[in-house]
Amino acid sequence: MEIKDLLIFQSVAKNGSISKAADELSYVQSHVTARIKSLETKLNTQLFHRHSRGTTLNSEGKMLLNYSEKIIHMVNEMEKAIKDPDIPSGILEIGTVETVIKLPIILSNYHRNYPNVDLSLITGVTKELIDQLLKRKLDGAFVTGFESHPNIDKVDVFQENLVLISSNEKTSFDDLKQKPLLVFNLGCNYRARLEDWLKHEGVINTKVLEFGTLETILGSVISGLGISLVPQSTVRQLELDGIIQCHEIPDKYSRISTSFIRRSDAYMTNTMNKFIETINKFTDVVYPPLVKPIYRAYHEQ
Repeated sequence: MEIKDLLIFQSVAKNGSISKAADELSYVQSHVTARIKSLETKLNTQLFHRHSRGTTLNSEGKMLLNYSEKIIHMVNEMEKAIKDPDIPSGILEIGTVETVIKLPIILSNYHRNYPNVDLSLITGVTKELIDQLLKRKLDGAFVTGFESHPNIDKVDVFQENLVLISSNEKTSFDDLKQKPLLVFNLGCNYRARLEDWLKHEGVINTKVLEFGTLETILGSVISGLGISLVPQSTVRQLELDGIIQCHEIPDKYSRISTSFIRRSDAYMTNTMNKFIETINKFTDVVYPPLVKPIYRAYHEQ
């Protein structure tokens, strides 16, 4: 069985079409068809349901896809281990939650020192990022509230204090608890902390509004739409300027850690090792919040 056959199989599985896989791989369609048939002959089983719209994996195909991803990953790890240069290079795919205040200085420092590395950054909530890491879609990720996992190593970046934020309108604390929750998608630990705290306070059936960016959440809080729970470091200037109000909640819900995580079974490339070294350089650095550009547009309207 050839590695190229597994790569062709993965492309057909991903695209759900032999013709689309051929286009993606720059092969003629007949070659892709022949390699899939050869693979099925070697395994003595069909791998796809063929239909007018293309192809769909059957149960055996799904099993092979799982194994093939592990095999391809191991081959890539082997090549990295053997070819890993002294000077970091290649692609580093990093995930992050929206509120890592030190991320700009970490990335800029790393890029300045190792310009041959192409950094790819995606954002998401902690649960999604952990899932992507375990599926080997990411090399590492900045997440919040992570405790432990048998297949994950972590580097603690810093501790955060979460605060409940509301508009600058005067209102009682009890009334604030009844306002809509402005939060990220399910899987966000800030959201989980806010909902757990309100449940402890006896507040149920609160309206929840989901947003994709911190900028939108802050703008909506400023406009009086609702409340949210965010790291104090991201809104310190907003509070000092009187644009929002910050309210303390119990330490059980407000203290949270930000960590950088990676698969424990992944080969530690020089590229990743230097990235972690860069993170460690800034774990104790106080970095000013970058919130003024976010709120000014809302405040001046």
